[in-house]
Amino acid sequence: MYTFSNRLKIVSLVLMVVGAILWGTGYYTAHHVSQDDVKIMLAEEASHGGHGGGHAAVADTHVTEDAHHDGEHADTAHAVTGHAEDTHDNVAGDHGDAHAEHVMHQIHNRPYSALYIAAFFFMMIALGALAFYAIQQAAQAGWSPLLFRVMEGITYYLLPGALIVVAIAVISGDHIFVWMNPDMVNPESEHFDKLVAGKSGWLNTAGFVIRALIFIGGWSLYRYFSRKFSLAQDAAPEGDTRNFIKTFRISAAFLVFFLYTESMMSWDWIMSVDPHWFSTLFGWYVLAGMLVCAVTVIAMITIYLKSKGLLPNVNDSHIHDLAKFMFGFSIFWTYLWFSQFMLIWYSNIPEEVTYFITRIEDYNLPFFGMVAMNFLFPLLLLMNSDYKRVPWFVIMAGVVILAGHYIDIFNMIMPATVGDRWFIGMPEIGAILLFAGLFMLIVFYAISKQSLLPKGNPFIKESENFHY
Repeated sequence: MYTFSNRLKIVSLVLMVVGAILWGTGYYTAHHVSQDDVKIMLAEEASHGGHGGGHAAVADTHVTEDAHHDGEHADTAHAVTGHAEDTHDNVAGDHGDAHAEHVMHQIHNRPYSALYIAAFFFMMIALGALAFYAIQQAAQAGWSPLLFRVMEGITYYLLPGALIVVAIAVISGDHIFVWMNPDMVNPESEHFDKLVAGKSGWLNTAGFVIRALIFIGGWSLYRYFSRKFSLAQDAAPEGDTRNFIKTFRISAAFLVFFLYTESMMSWDWIMSVDPHWFSTLFGWYVLAGMLVCAVTVIAMITIYLKSKGLLPNVNDSHIHDLAKFMFGFSIFWTYLWFSQFMLIWYSNIPEEVTYFITRIEDYNLPFFGMVAMNFLFPLLLLMNSDYKRVPWFVIMAGVVILAGHYIDIFNMIMPATVGDRWFIGMPEIGAILLFAGLFMLIVFYAISKQSLLPKGNPFIKESENFHY
């Protein structure tokens, strides 16, 4: 049985404390930027040829996708258009009050967005692990039972992690989700947005919270009962597989529930930050990233526990299979990324293609960089069968994959909330450390609660003897 060491607890707590300090410092710094500070900054950028050119190049993108975060569509459109046309000699007119206020709001949005991205990233690892666990149970897989306790430990984070994501979303309000601003659906307001108002039947705070509680409730119920039946199977007399059969049945039913709710969750929790844009592939795209991150973390924790002598029956064939899933889901993610990008880019419909124009113009390095990290790197490292059996090689590939998919979530959220005012600094690093520490604390606590060997599983001998 695994003992949650004091050293690991201290590391987790230190990460959380350092992360909270860094994020808090970033929040304080961002929210002490005034409109006058922004005007000075914009004037300096204009005189040095900084961000100004980017504004002009994608003026329509910022108006349709980003400017609505402060609700001043008309004023911002006027300011950005003026910014593109005026000369540097007229800096004061180039950056009017409306545009300066818009940029100030973008800067203020950054700490909220950084916290939300990190919270969602670690939550989706737990949710992906739960889905992968359900797939193993429903398929009655013979290779994976030795890894079930690791998967169950990771899923323990799902309930608190998901509730934190929803809490951040609601507290942040229109700092992240513009449709949470009531003025945008009020026809008498100067900030009224017809497209957002047309979607208000779905995109409203009450509906958002109710749907979130349904999603989280369903996921948590399956997690609770599958864990309960798994432990009960260990205590059952030899030959009694009733709890195993129960787990099989609820896993099959859960996967149906999961496929629907995961898609709706991705619409609500990510895609709605850009309420003018939508993609019918988005739910699958988020699912692919979720699964590859989950399997990567399963592999990394398994390798760590095995290095401590706690999973003696796990062999290089188990690691090989996990690495195969890391490789396979990376290719699946790339297929969906390219399908979504290519079809939208080729059709060149303005209300769709602006999503990618914003990211290519203002997020060129992270946008194409994460494709290399999530596709080229796993392809080159994990294609060779022998490399999949080398633990340190799998760990190295896993670190890059996780970093790449964090940047993928970053690219989904930041362009809609902070525009081209992005950076990976104190708020982002602090939020990552904060939730990494919380994730480690909860997951390793859960793993330490029960024996790492699910000895009652009828396929446990097959898993122990798994070699090829």
